[in-house]
Amino acid sequence: MPAAVPSPRRRVPTPPRRRVLRPRATILPVVDETSAGGLVVDVVDGQAFTAVIARRNRAGRLEWCLPKGHLEGAETAEEAAVREIAEETGIRGRILRHLATIDYWFAGDDRRVHKVVHHYLLEATGGELTTDNDPDHEAEEVAWVGLDDVAARLAYPNERRVVATARDVLAGRA
Repeated sequence: MPAAVPSPRRRVPTPPRRRVLRPRATILPVVDETSAGGLVVDVVDGQAFTAVIARRNRAGRLEWCLPKGHLEGAETAEEAAVREIAEETGIRGRILRHLATIDYWFAGDDRRVHKVVHHYLLEATGGELTTDNDPDHEAEEVAWVGLDDVAARLAYPNERRVVATARDVLAGRA
């Protein structure tokens, strides 16, 4: 009987150890921003109207919203609301009362922003609708819209809630 020939042992290559790369958590700096604005209301023949603006969102679409902007220097939220509404709508107003404060987050390419916006109810005291005085040229259009109809035009649910509060205040329910 012939001697057994050992069978060639096939060596199965071991896959190289791979280093598992886990994505690093990108930590963006957080920036706090405070803005103010709201509803400037004018009553014509017993019907309330408010001035709203249209601006481009990050995707480039035109969205209707309440006028608002950043506080400048040592300005109070009330002073900023009056100034921003006048700049973005052309309408001067007098504050009647605070309506709501909205708080939200958004992220840019290089930072996360914690934004607080103070909304006020203002009585129109003069001016004409125009976006010509907006120094940032963010407001592209401005319009008087009936207070009963404005919520349907606004892009953001939190601003629609501010309008509901204003309607309650003007109706004497708040």
